[in-house]
Amino acid sequence: MSAASVAAHLPFALSLLHTVATQYPGLQKAQPTTTTVAPNSSSGPLASTASSLLASALANLPNPSGPAPQAQQSSNTSTASTPPATSTSNLCESCHLKPKYNDGRKTHPYCSKSCAKAKAGGNPSNSDCDFCHSRPKYPGHPFCSKACAKKAAAGQTASSGSLPSTCQAPGCQKAAHTNPDGTCGEYCSLSHKTLAETLCLLCLQTPKMANSHFCGKNCSDDAEKKGPMILEVPAGHVTFKSVADQFKASWRHPGTTCPQVKRVYKVIATSASLQAYESYKSSVEARGQFATAGRSEGNENRRWHGTRRECLLGDKGQTQYCTSTTCSLCCILRTSFDISLWGKKTGWGRFGKGIYTSSTSSKSNDYSHNASKSPMKAILLNKVVVGKGCKMTHDNTTLTAPPSGFDSVLAEKGGSLNYDELVVYCNEAIRPSFLVMYEA
Repeated sequence: MSAASVAAHLPFALSLLHTVATQYPGLQKAQPTTTTVAPNSSSGPLASTASSLLASALANLPNPSGPAPQAQQSSNTSTASTPPATSTSNLCESCHLKPKYNDGRKTHPYCSKSCAKAKAGGNPSNSDCDFCHSRPKYPGHPFCSKACAKKAAAGQTASSGSLPSTCQAPGCQKAAHTNPDGTCGEYCSLSHKTLAETLCLLCLQTPKMANSHFCGKNCSDDAEKKGPMILEVPAGHVTFKSVADQFKASWRHPGTTCPQVKRVYKVIATSASLQAYESYKSSVEARGQFATAGRSEGNENRRWHGTRRECLLGDKGQTQYCTSTTCSLCCILRTSFDISLWGKKTGWGRFGKGIYTSSTSSKSNDYSHNASKSPMKAILLNKVVVGKGCKMTHDNTTLTAPPSGFDSVLAEKGGSLNYDELVVYCNEAIRPSFLVMYEA
């Protein structure tokens, strides 16, 4: 070995000696039995000293797993043993060969940026928080946040599925935002939150158009072609909030608690059914000129209707209409309301033979019934062409049409009624718009 070669290796030998001294301070310097090798004449005293230091350091490294068995020696080979690994607490967590990098303030888990990148790309599971296992660790720490660290210290366990691992916006794989209280949000940014709240209900990829549930004509036409059906509205969507808020705000029965809305579905009717409704609305608008007075076309309003559900439509994963001809819910969703079926349930109507709805969700709740066991009840939020309504406070059971000059009956609270009712007398005046599932 030349002097230049030994000099090049001397820093490594000294570093190794330092590691041994710091990691094993109680190590006794036993005198190893080594075979003396005559140095090359060109190496000089420097090479001899470095070689002796290196051999002594390697020989004195302890075996972490206990004494190694004696290796058998042959007459033509010298005894060789693999040096045991240095304590893993001081080695790079990626290559396990080089010491961890210390920047003077803290010791990093890796020896270099390349090892850090290799670790992050090669084994992502190890980069997740040791508590929630769903968010990346904070650099140099076993947890993603102080909240997870405190929960782990307190002996808590992470609940499965409680912390979304990634942003819930379509196509985004970024970690969701951590709230100030340590809880995990649903989105990585405000822009993605806004995107998710306004997604097209069919493709769920791009924002919907204003005054529409779809992003464009293609999705709108495609939805009509696939109808009749229901599309689940995401819980964070503006449409979900609008429907749930109306349900809560219109729950008026005293002494009762408004149940929580669990699911909302957009009702998709056939093209023919929608055209019949739109045609009727246009004719009512032409007579009453409601839009010019600042109202909606045809004085269209959203009203509640409770009915009987035989199946489990609307429960988790249940989006297919049943085939029973006596399941009122599925029949209404499939073909809309049919005034010819009037009276089959109650046998009479306070305002005659019509289709009844209410602005009070708690009133319509009284008419919502399950024939099958379910943790939820169903109610319909419908769009109704009110037109010019005739206000009434007392019963008129003989009506088969609204009074002359009117398009509907507005049964107001007072007299024989505790809560309002809206009655229309033709099928084209009403269409189911949303199926709302709430706690039973």
